[in-house]
Amino acid sequence: MKKNDTFELKITDIGADGEGIGRAEGFTWFVKDAIPGDTVEAAAMKIKKTYGFARLKRVIEPSQQRVNSQCPIAGPCGGCSLQSMNYAAQLSFKQKKVRDCIERIGDLKASTVDDISQAGEGVIPVLPVIGMDEPWRYRNKAQLPVGYDKSGRMVAGFYAGRTHSIIPQSDCLITFPENAAITRIILDFCEKNGISAYDEAGHTGLLRHILLRKGFTSGQIMVCLVINGDSFPKAELLAKELKAAQPGVTTVVININRERTNVILGRDCRTVYGPGYITDNIGELSFRIDAMSFFQVNPVQTLKLYSKALEFAGLTGSETVWDLYCGAGTISLFLAKNAASVRGVEIIPEAVEKARENARANGVDNAVFYAGRAEEVVPRIFEEEHCHADVIVVDPPRKGCDGLLLQTMAKMEPERIAYVSCDPATLARDLKILKELGYDALKVQPVDMFPQTPGVETVCLLSNTQRPKKESYITLDVEMEDYYRIKNEGKNSTT
Repeated sequence: MKKNDTFELKITDIGADGEGIGRAEGFTWFVKDAIPGDTVEAAAMKIKKTYGFARLKRVIEPSQQRVNSQCPIAGPCGGCSLQSMNYAAQLSFKQKKVRDCIERIGDLKASTVDDISQAGEGVIPVLPVIGMDEPWRYRNKAQLPVGYDKSGRMVAGFYAGRTHSIIPQSDCLITFPENAAITRIILDFCEKNGISAYDEAGHTGLLRHILLRKGFTSGQIMVCLVINGDSFPKAELLAKELKAAQPGVTTVVININRERTNVILGRDCRTVYGPGYITDNIGELSFRIDAMSFFQVNPVQTLKLYSKALEFAGLTGSETVWDLYCGAGTISLFLAKNAASVRGVEIIPEAVEKARENARANGVDNAVFYAGRAEEVVPRIFEEEHCHADVIVVDPPRKGCDGLLLQTMAKMEPERIAYVSCDPATLARDLKILKELGYDALKVQPVDMFPQTPGVETVCLLSNTQRPKKESYITLDVEMEDYYRIKNEGKNSTT
């Protein structure tokens, strides 16, 4: 077998990123856009010793799970790689994905079950994924790079997989419906007024990205234009046109980003029209959202995710709760309504200020927020105040928790830990570490925040079912001393 050779293959499994897996003559093939049950014709692309990657040429016999993609650019875009799989099958895949990570990476026993009682002793039950009634139009945010097509016309769309080539598409079917009309108004305005699109190679041109956000409860829409310059010509006129055509547009802002970078937003935002932010609700809580705020992109499922975290926390109103990696305080405020006190920690100072604002706006006075790295702030406060945590809720970034933080969490001896994760692989790694520190995972609840994609969020309940051995505390103390010694040496260094 060599590159571009074609062959027939039966797809029998699915990989973590949603690619179809088939085996032939002891060789494993990964085929993008193929799903279990398909018989396909594939073309070899990259060949390793025992496995290879192939391109789907055609489906010879479709799987019973296969459906027609609703998006015309689903293949080249690649953002919704599960779109050709029916939704029930998507949910089953994600449940299995979480279980496989816990077993393979965490080296723990896990089982996909419909009910906790079905899991055997010492086996972590992975419950059915909480899905959506309508798995389309769920995103409250759209980020569209702007450029030119081959004919020289200004376009906005999405980068083709693993490239920075823009596939024109203003109407993303997983994003709120107004995004198509708003994007068209902006592009037409730019062409009519001679406003250029950004050219990444030459670092020239003005309009880099169109960023749109919508409050699903409030109906308010923000339009943010990311520019490679100091101003956007006739910005007030554009805002007037947008408001006239789309009454839901309540604010228009300009974001300045003149750096050669893949980071979308710069640090400077200027309001052209409206208050510079929109508002939205998660349950009974209200939040201000500006262009740079972190806010979950699927508000319908966010309520389900946070409600499950609150359920796992098991609060009665008397607990001291720590919320680590708290962002703008969304989970913290959910917890505060049911706890004696909440302490939130977040690395981004602007997010901490937003958390404090959100607490004030919602009348929450029993939540305190700290700016800094959780793995630094928590050990410091623990050492200074010898504080105790009844419950810890942790929602880390994709890379998971820092090792020192996990050890400090165990040393604080919470009765329960609710671990919210956006990556089953790093969750599994951290569950293994926490088990060694005396915390067993009792159940795992996946939540489908990103239908049509391989992504899945989970909430895991852990309990202090066995006290850490005395030797564990000695190890923790030594590592804590080393941590502060290294930190102080760095602080006193003159280099």
